[in-house]
Amino acid sequence: MQAPNPAPARKIMLLTGASRGIGHATVKVFYRNGWRVLTVSRAAFNPECPWPGGREDHIQADLADPAGYEVLAAEVRQRLGGAGLSALVNNAAVSPKMPGGGRRGVADTSYQDWLSVFNINLFAAATLSRHLLPELRAAGGSIVNVTSIAGSRVHPFAGPAYACSKAALAALTREQAFDYGRLGVRVNAIAPGEIDTSILSPGTEEIVKTQIPMQRLGDPMEVAKTILFLCSPDSAYINGAEIHINGGQHV
Repeated sequence: MQAPNPAPARKIMLLTGASRGIGHATVKVFYRNGWRVLTVSRAAFNPECPWPGGREDHIQADLADPAGYEVLAAEVRQRLGGAGLSALVNNAAVSPKMPGGGRRGVADTSYQDWLSVFNINLFAAATLSRHLLPELRAAGGSIVNVTSIAGSRVHPFAGPAYACSKAALAALTREQAFDYGRLGVRVNAIAPGEIDTSILSPGTEEIVKTQIPMQRLGDPMEVAKTILFLCSPDSAYINGAEIHINGGQHV
């Protein structure tokens, strides 16, 4: 009697910035599709975003500190246990605000603010992809960088440090796609607009009415499903793209 074929290995994804919003939705979508999800955030595991094994698969790390990137990669490698990494989703981001939540302009942004934002929003994404490239190659994996509509136009709430870091992340996506594509690792980006999360700024309602043709906010699950698509065989020939998820706000 012929032995049954072994079950395919479970795919593993590493997601930064997993504690709320788009990250929270992405965890749910990938888990429901059979993935094991390793999450990273500077906070401890969030019990408001539960899934089986979530607490054990969470890694607490501060991406503002570049000294910790190699340590984080080593921890991920240990948890992979010799398996490949099928997806790296760079979602972690910060956007400094003025007291009261207002936009922090160029004149209000210190060097330390710029440095912290770029460490979290850009340099962590670049460095983790370098440290984990062997594991990504082993799985024929995908990288998805979460940019923003603020990376291509002045936004009334997102300040210059955030906007510049997201524009740079879009450029990094192209460079990674060029370098890593020949190694069997695809790299793409998604650029969300106004998504219905807990971090929406006051005044977003006016943007919805005057700037978004579809006249509504985006749902975090819509973003998460696009990330899943970019990490699936259905997008096998997509490399170096930046997909706008904003209801037409960019047109």
